[in-house]
Amino acid sequence: MKILRPRLARVSWMLAALALLAGVLLNLFAPEPYMGLPLLAAAPLVAGAMLSFRSALIVVCVTCVVSVALDLERGRPPTPLYVDLAVVGLIGVLALAVNRLLVRQGRDLALARNIAEAVQRAVLPDPPREVGPLAVAAGYIAAQAEARIGGDLYAVQETPFGVRMIIGDVRGKGMGAVAAVSVAIGAFRQEAEYAPTLATLVQRLDEALAREAARSGPVTSTEGFTTAVLAEVSADGGTVSLVNRGHPPPYLVHGGQLVRLDPTLPQLPLGMGLGDLTPAGSAPVDVVRLPPGASLLLVTDGVTEARDAQGTFYDPASSRRMGRRFTEPDALLEALTKDVGRWTGDDYRDDMAILAVTRRRPPSRSLPRDG
Repeated sequence: MKILRPRLARVSWMLAALALLAGVLLNLFAPEPYMGLPLLAAAPLVAGAMLSFRSALIVVCVTCVVSVALDLERGRPPTPLYVDLAVVGLIGVLALAVNRLLVRQGRDLALARNIAEAVQRAVLPDPPREVGPLAVAAGYIAAQAEARIGGDLYAVQETPFGVRMIIGDVRGKGMGAVAAVSVAIGAFRQEAEYAPTLATLVQRLDEALAREAARSGPVTSTEGFTTAVLAEVSADGGTVSLVNRGHPPPYLVHGGQLVRLDPTLPQLPLGMGLGDLTPAGSAPVDVVRLPPGASLLLVTDGVTEARDAQGTFYDPASSRRMGRRFTEPDALLEALTKDVGRWTGDDYRDDMAILAVTRRRPPSRSLPRDG
């Protein structure tokens, strides 16, 4: 099992070889005999900590042989020779033991990551590629490869009231965030089938998340919440209704332009237990036309808060690379992911979830031929 990628493994080989060469030169040209012993001993340590077990074993054996050869060349008596060999050999054995320990820990960590990823996949499965009049694409990029689990969520579901979808971000990370994601997704899938309006669906989700937060213990309103955008596309795909609860606004992508769909009235996140603060007693719903071939792009703050080297935030609507026509949601998703990667230098500081849906164009009807 290799601990490092090939490029880093080559660097590790170079470091081990450099320590070995420096020990040889110091032993040959230093005024005192065998002053290079510490550097010789460093070569197995570097190999044990950074290379595979087989490579580390080779370095240990080579170092032992070099140690004996240097003692013979300097004419040292048998006793110092055996002492030097014992020192180098003991350090080599310790380096191999450290190597085995690191390999075992790496396997345990990989297993834990895979289990966590499987849990998240079960809680957050990929949406269907086609739902009603829409083509769908979704993507999730973790901020760190070692942490494949987080609090971003999305779901798309066909209901008697149209295609409903959600994208959100649960505060926190790890298994606690996944538990909150499971509650949010479960409540959405249940209520999306029966809530007669989008405003009612939002209200029921808010109540479900608030109840779950109350069961978890005494949590203040600022410690447990979920930002979310909920959308409902009409049965014919012509309009999309939106409710934004403290989440980054979605974008309408059409004709080579990205238009940010800011909410008419900003709202608090879900699950804060404060109820609906709107005067009318129901969440304000914004309705936008969705022409054939147009796309609705929903993102989490991992996109809108991505920064370049100067600390400037990324803005999809201002990006030249996003100013082109997209006929499929997969192409839109790929373009946005690559553009954020270029902007940040692939240095993602937060998880990034993206959901793109495109209204399919109706099939063209061929004119009947005259008999």
